[in-house]
Amino acid sequence: MTRRLEVVVERWPIAGRFAIARGTKTEAVVVVATIYDGDWFGRGEAVPYSRYGDTVDGVVEAIRAMGAALAKGMDRQALARAMPAGAARNALDCALWDLEAKSAGERAAAIAGIAELRPLTTAYTLSLGSPAEMAAAAAAAAERPLLKIKLGGAGDPARIRAVRGAAPAARLIVDGNESWSVETFGENLAACTAAGVELIEQPFPATGDAILITAPHLVPICADESVHVAADVARLAGRYDAVNIKLDKAGGLTEALKLAAAAKAARLKIMVGCMVATSLAMAPATLIAQAADFVDLDGPLLLARDRQPALRYDVSRVYPPERALWG
Repeated sequence: MTRRLEVVVERWPIAGRFAIARGTKTEAVVVVATIYDGDWFGRGEAVPYSRYGDTVDGVVEAIRAMGAALAKGMDRQALARAMPAGAARNALDCALWDLEAKSAGERAAAIAGIAELRPLTTAYTLSLGSPAEMAAAAAAAAERPLLKIKLGGAGDPARIRAVRGAAPAARLIVDGNESWSVETFGENLAACTAAGVELIEQPFPATGDAILITAPHLVPICADESVHVAADVARLAGRYDAVNIKLDKAGGLTEALKLAAAAKAARLKIMVGCMVATSLAMAPATLIAQAADFVDLDGPLLLARDRQPALRYDVSRVYPPERALWG
């Protein structure tokens, strides 16, 4: 029987708002690809992100363009040759993983060579705001063991101090989202050091991160926008201490597994991150997260509601996906 491809755009309201250095949004717009093959179907969810040149319409069009090839049996390896890394390929790659697992009667983790998935502790993200706003958000989340602070450049030391004061027991990581400058780096780094921050994500723009070769790494620095696929790892030497692996950047779980292996070989710490999306987008990332030093798969926790069935979250503890969700 010929495979059939279905693509839909979904909008999921965010609980309140989600703000980073690049802007604010109140809903998560995701694209879901479903591949039907006889009695089986596989699903994958992706988030078009303008920072990487994506639009919703563009991602939908790119996915639909693969319909004929998928109908003829295109596999994940052929998909990687036919499409560039990015959200569109992510949706299809994860759908093919799901389809393969269901049709083979196996779990995707087993196919990937992972013996058993275990529960993980995820970071919980605090949106960018004034120090007072972020202190209030931190106080409300103070029982969570790991908080991720979204920063925005000017005023970041005050934000870091406010969060630390409101959540004294929490471990902290910060995300500059490319908003820091050479002029602000020293003060921001000092604030991070004083607050016991464990990781600084992408402080400088990806096009200007060479400064990190000579900058002090008093806190480990993690590449996000500067790393998408395994081939990017070679240029990170001397600049970064860790990589943030996101399936939407890598173009799916297949490339993300290669990126994780390349990062490990380069002795880089691994963070597994996400966009704001539903449990369907998080589920494949839980496979990569099994060997990660930092897990940031809190996308569904930031939504007003999640799809059903969903991943199970117990405060910041996230459990492996059930078969009915993915994989």
